[in-house]
Amino acid sequence: MKAELARPNGVLLEAPGLQSTPQLGQAVFAYQDQVKQAREAAAKAGTPPEAPPLQAPGDQKPALRRNLSLNTAATEIAGQMADAKPADAPAKPETMQPNAAAPPAAKPAPQPLNVIQKTFRAEALARLQRATLVECGFTERLVVFWSNHFCISASKGELARIWAGAFEREAIRPHVLGRFADMLKAVEQHPAMLFFLDNQQSLGPDSRAGQNRKRGLNENLAREIMELHTLGVGGGYTQEDVTSLARIITGWTFAGRQGQLGTPGSFVFNTNAHQPGPQMLLGKTYDPTGLAQGEAALADIARHPSTANFIATKFVRHFVADEPPPALVARLRDVFVRTDGDLRALATTLVDSDEAWKAPLTKMRSPYDFLVASGRLLARVPEDPGAYLNSLNLLGQPLWSPAGPNGFPDTSAAWAAPEGMKLRLDIAAQMGARLGNNIDPLDLLEFAAADAASIETRRTIERAESRQQALALLLMSPEMQRR
Repeated sequence: MKAELARPNGVLLEAPGLQSTPQLGQAVFAYQDQVKQAREAAAKAGTPPEAPPLQAPGDQKPALRRNLSLNTAATEIAGQMADAKPADAPAKPETMQPNAAAPPAAKPAPQPLNVIQKTFRAEALARLQRATLVECGFTERLVVFWSNHFCISASKGELARIWAGAFEREAIRPHVLGRFADMLKAVEQHPAMLFFLDNQQSLGPDSRAGQNRKRGLNENLAREIMELHTLGVGGGYTQEDVTSLARIITGWTFAGRQGQLGTPGSFVFNTNAHQPGPQMLLGKTYDPTGLAQGEAALADIARHPSTANFIATKFVRHFVADEPPPALVARLRDVFVRTDGDLRALATTLVDSDEAWKAPLTKMRSPYDFLVASGRLLARVPEDPGAYLNSLNLLGQPLWSPAGPNGFPDTSAAWAAPEGMKLRLDIAAQMGARLGNNIDPLDLLEFAAADAASIETRRTIERAESRQQALALLLMSPEMQRR
């Protein structure tokens, strides 16, 4: 684990075809223009246009989960891990030859390729493959933690969906072993976060744009920066501080399709939307220095004692226990303060702590952790993301799509509900049925857990009626479900 922490560039993720946020923004704008043109052409021709689907099969949003059966998802994920042919796209029917006496039917106008869904699936596959193939996996766990801490939701809209993977690649991964202040700045200036929390709609009331449009502040981003990203609830800020920070970061936006402020899809500072004048925040006055005013405010918030305590507590809760040991929290808080938010030092201190290794395995794996751990254990590298995405939706953790800006829950109770465990059991049973003939579950248990495997787990697997059942029991054992 320490060796992995010593390779900071190993956290970066590059794969053929993955593009930058500005490139993807321009692709969305071009796609939207194509859709508009197709609809206008269809309207002139008097034929209804075929609206391209926002989701490809296998990528249903959380709201559609109830329309899918548990067994279907279980079969798909098991089939994917068994290298079965992906079944998330319906087979095309054979083409019927037109009757010679009848004129051929008019072909519908070609529809533009949905680059949004294609990109989302490519980003998802790259992340899943990295998580499955990485040698150790600790830094990938760190990526998942920080991505959930600074979460956006791909269900916000087309821009959020196409930017979800790029946001993680560009704003999270480069700083996972760097400084918290640098990650904070990268996150809050990323177009995906600005779009997710509507900061492009926030105008300084006294700015030129605010006076012309008679619009004012949107406090969403400022509130979540203080409540969820840094200081935490009870961190010593007031509603006046939220409003002040909202004024300070007015003008933080991204260039639109016309590219008047910069390259479409890139972060820009719009002076015309920025609230003029000095601002008081957390007892300190920030001079009217434009973009630098907001960057200075974020740098100070990143170093605030409440931020150190909030981050240390959340870090320990994720990696060690739902009830974080106070002594370990205090140690990490001190490291955070002493090193100016060095996140590699934070992770190293965690690895060196006795509490991290002596704590009982009571943390329940999240659905994502469970699916990735199963793939790693069975040496099944995903070749198509559809089955994983379907199962994550059904298990309540759709990829990059939490229900709110506070991210997915990080306690065992959230993932141990009977319905979720029933689905995990179905998935485990399907994988056992497909792979059990070729695997000795006891050897696999020894490989995965060795002396950490309990006597009860060993006896349960030994008493299974078949290898298939034994493999399913292994996947559902405490050694696989808890960490």
